[in-house]
Amino acid sequence: QVQLVESGGGLVQPGGSLRLSCAASGSIFSRNGMAWYRQAPGNQRELVAGINRVGLTNYADSVKGRFTISRDNAKNTVYLQMNSLKPEDTAVYYCNVIPVRRDYWGQGTQVTVSS
Repeated sequence: QVQLVESGGGLVQPGGSLRLSCAASGSIFSRNGMAWYRQAPGNQRELVAGINRVGLTNYADSVKGRFTISRDNAKNTVYLQMNSLKPEDTAVYYCNVIPVRRDYWGQGTQVTVSS
């Protein structure tokens, strides 16, 4: 059974930082690109950042220069380092493979940016 388990969310003040982690089943991690998505209340889920199997990355314009996606193939884990956080970054953050598999969505991790 495929599992994607997100962690690392929390409450942070504007300008602060958080590091999210997503642990994936080894069988899917090694074969797929991985990505972070987020969904804010009332909004559709959107792509935040992606990384392919060899480490090439892409980012949504709204997070370029502030967020960094990385992967540790030995640990089957993908990370999202989020710096200079803004209130509009508040959302539930999810990871998934590229392209998205609907049956792989996990519980996500809540990120709240507020003073």
